[in-house]
Amino acid sequence: MAKNTSRFVCQECGASYAKWSGQCESCQTWNSLSEEAVTPATPKGLGTARGRRISIVGMAGGSERPPRRLSGIGEFDRVTGGGLVPGSALLVGGDPGIGKSTVLLQAAAALSGQMEVIYISGEEAIDQLRMRADRLGLSETSVQLAAATSVRDIVTTLDQGSVPGLVIVDSIQTMFMDNLDSAPGTVSQVRACAQELVRLAKRRGFTVILVGHVTKDGQIAGPRVMEHMVDTVLYFEGERSHQFRILRAVKNRFGPTDEIGVFEMTERGLMEVTNPSALFLGDHQGDINGAAVFAGIEGSRPLLVEIQTLIAPSALGTPRRAVVGWDSGRLAMVLAVLETRCGLTIGNNDVYLNVAGGLRVVEPAADLAVASALISSLSGVPVPPDTVVFGEIGLSGQVRAVAHRDARLKEAAKLGFTSAIMPKKRGAAGGGSLKIREIEHLADLLAIFHAPSKVSEIGGSNG
Repeated sequence: MAKNTSRFVCQECGASYAKWSGQCESCQTWNSLSEEAVTPATPKGLGTARGRRISIVGMAGGSERPPRRLSGIGEFDRVTGGGLVPGSALLVGGDPGIGKSTVLLQAAAALSGQMEVIYISGEEAIDQLRMRADRLGLSETSVQLAAATSVRDIVTTLDQGSVPGLVIVDSIQTMFMDNLDSAPGTVSQVRACAQELVRLAKRRGFTVILVGHVTKDGQIAGPRVMEHMVDTVLYFEGERSHQFRILRAVKNRFGPTDEIGVFEMTERGLMEVTNPSALFLGDHQGDINGAAVFAGIEGSRPLLVEIQTLIAPSALGTPRRAVVGWDSGRLAMVLAVLETRCGLTIGNNDVYLNVAGGLRVVEPAADLAVASALISSLSGVPVPPDTVVFGEIGLSGQVRAVAHRDARLKEAAKLGFTSAIMPKKRGAAGGGSLKIREIEHLADLLAIFHAPSKVSEIGGSNG
């Protein structure tokens, strides 16, 4: 019999070491190594026995593609790429209390009318699941419930009898394999449990959804290889102080990535928002300085959000740069370009930036909207009313064109905006009913505010 040995495994990245150390050399995380007992397998040469021959087929097959399974929740189906694919595996992550279990229970209830749905919880008892379903008004649905943490028991149950259509496991960090000595939630357990459940789902042909906890950095806890095992990775985003929740696809083998679904948290659970632009701009006022409406693209969906900035004199030796909903490094770049290429003095001031509604913007097309809001805050002159702004800024101060121009303008016109500030594009402008203001450099943006001298004067006095 092989002798039991131990190793130290990083609980953040899965790197393995022969002895303990305070810092993981792979991901540079402190105090993340945990001792795990392992039984090394006896190595066998591949030349001693032949494997079975695998079948190789052509790309153009004659088999029919399985139909997607629509839940009826439009925002959920949108993020998954048009419904669930039989035999696929999905991983859903998010902060505690953000609404992962709620939206999955709602999706399970919606799908239970057309297939057998099993909800397996490793965190709640059956009675607790029924209480949550009763609060959401789902107690009369035909969802099957189970409370278990042993993957061996789960696989044995699902491998017998009729094939379910959907299985939800909440959460993968609570599951364990009894042939491993490590505790549930460790890298070895999470990897082995996910692999076993995904293999069973693909062999039996049902869809499995795994709920994953996240670390303090917002990444799904456990080995990164778990995200490679599954077909789709969804993240729940949003601030607890806001009622909006964003379900974002960061990986999808059967649909577009970076697609989002917008939900609103209510007493009856998460309700889908079919027109998120109107919701995010519900309190927008066009006569306030320091605010600009950005026409963005999230996945395939145009989305209008308000970007708010505030520039105030700093009483500190090092001025503050507080950013919510945007990349702080990108803000530093825009500030540097405004100072160097446009002659504005902002460096000695505190700068605050917020994306209204709790949405996180990631595309570079928001550069021009941020610059507009900063100039407006510095000068006290509001952005021209009923105007949307989008465009990428280069380090030279040039404003670069961005993709999906027509979709952004169409969404703005639908919500009643009358003009747009955007990069210059070769060819016809094609703005439809909107008045288009094309700019090539940030100096052109200063001229739009009709007060370039006032901007320089205020910038100098604050500096």
